Amino acid sequence: MFSGGTMSNFSIILMGVGPYITASIIIQLLGHVIPALENLAKEGESGQRKLNQYTRYLTVPLAAIQAYAMIKVLERAGASQGGLSFSITGMDLLVAVIVVTGGTMLLMWLGELISENGIGNGVSLIIAIGIIAGMPEMARNTLALIYQGGLDTSRLIGLIAFIIIAVLAVAFIVLINEGQRNIPVSYAKRVRGMRMYGGADSHLPLRVNQAGVIPIIFALAILVFPATIARFFEGSNISWLASVSSKVVLVFGNNIFYGTCYFFLVVAFTYFYTAVVFDPVRIAENLQKQGGFVPGIRPGTQTISYLKKILNRVTLTGSIFLGIIAILPFVVQAITHINTLVLGGTGILIIVSVILETQRQLNAMLATRSYDNF
Repeated sequence: MFSGGTMSNFSIILMGVGPYITASIIIQLLGHVIPALENLAKEGESGQRKLNQYTRYLTVPLAAIQAYAMIKVLERAGASQGGLSFSITGMDLLVAVIVVTGGTMLLMWLGELISENGIGNGVSLIIAIGIIAGMPEMARNTLALIYQGGLDTSRLIGLIAFIIIAVLAVAFIVLINEGQRNIPVSYAKRVRGMRMYGGADSHLPLRVNQAGVIPIIFALAILVFPATIARFFEGSNISWLASVSSKVVLVFGNNIFYGTCYFFLVVAFTYFYTAVVFDPVRIAENLQKQGGFVPGIRPGTQTISYLKKILNRVTLTGSIFLGIIAILPFVVQAITHINTLVLGGTGILIIVSVILETQRQLNAMLATRSYDNF
């Protein structure tokens, strides 16, 4: 997903920005556990610069480990399964790991450059463009499959079904992505000198998809790990180890088992990550400090309980939505019976999210320029 098809030809950027995303998630989670990182997050722009630097430092070892693992997986796959037709060892392996790691760092630098001097989030744009880059090949392979030995009507119907599902998925993603629950907030009036401050009514937005695609990435990382480790030991000389490894690969290769685990892991991680990014205790404290309150709800403990209740309801919808998006490829392939249509709901979610966010930033930029003209 994050490579844009570069794995198919052993590109130096075969890992895409995957390690950088993993590092960003780890730093973000540690920020809620380690007080020093939590304090940096509260320091504004200077603290954010330091956190970004720590993310870059963490990306290097993660990229190196992932590069080594990917090279070994491609070696074991062999040329017949889209892997390598040769073995890389010694200094060649070290150079390959360094070069592939450097490719990830190059993409990370380009992403940050786009964020600073361009429009939208650079890393997200790179991921979205990578996904879009794989679409022409997917379309070409699908058309070749449909017209192989003459027009296959059943596969053509499957393609039409895929297009309909994709359009409905885009509409559903836009609806959920833009959906939010507005909690009314009022501010107490305060008199300072001869002037009166506050008294305005506002709202606290709770997005339905508060967690974005992070829960899907978490769940995918956990599900891929056992099968990846098992593949290393399938050819082991120890019979019981090779047998267990083969069974693990077989179990995780079952679409029903894999899809069920995937769905429930995504739901669980959505609740977990939403609690990390939206802390009702912190929100309630900030409202109280600013003189804000939810009408009909007492500040303090009651406000915290009210926010938690609303958050749980909204998160339930968001978690089920992300779970459906995660298992969408299995559903699509079961309906269409075409294995070349590999674009999943997660890819569509990323593309739609990037387009919507870029559109918001463009509108904000145009509004700023129109104000400057006055």
